[in-house]
Parts: sequence; C-alpha cells; structure tokens
Amino acid sequence: MKIELRFFASIREALGVSQESISIPEGIKTIADLRAFLAERGNPWAEVLAQGKILRCALNQQMVDASTPLQENAEIAFFPPVTGG
Repeated sequence: MKIELRFFASIREALGVSQESISIPEGIKTIADLRAFLAERGNPWAEVLAQGKILRCALNQQMVDASTPLQENAEIAFFPPVTGG
C-alpha cells in the first residue's frame, strides 16, 4: 500500500523531513501499526514516535485515533498536541 506522510512542527524538526511517500508492508493496517513501523527505523524516529509520546494524527485531513484503518493513497499527518491560551 502506498501512502503519503506529513510531519509538522517539532516532529518535522526532529525528523528533519516534512513529507515522504512510502510503500508499507501488508501487515500495517492502522495508524498505530504505521507509527510502530516508522519507529523501527531507529532514532530519531523511535524517539519521536515512541508509543508513550502524545501525538495527534490525521487521515486525509481528518483527525483520527490510532485504531483508524489505513487506506491506499491516503495522506497521514503526525503533529504534536496543540495548546492554546
């Protein structure tokens, strides 16, 4: 399956990349699976995408949770939680 990745704010800065097109293995079915798959790349990916870190995710520009199924040619965005004030 091919997907488009987008990274924003501190995540983009830590990874040194703002976007990437990738093909993922068949076993990667959800946002959580994708996050774990990307973390397997080692640091800084493992540190930035660690399961204990709070991240927001969007699928095709709609906020989703980690259990959301992936879709062919989808755009997946990762960004840190936003606070206002």
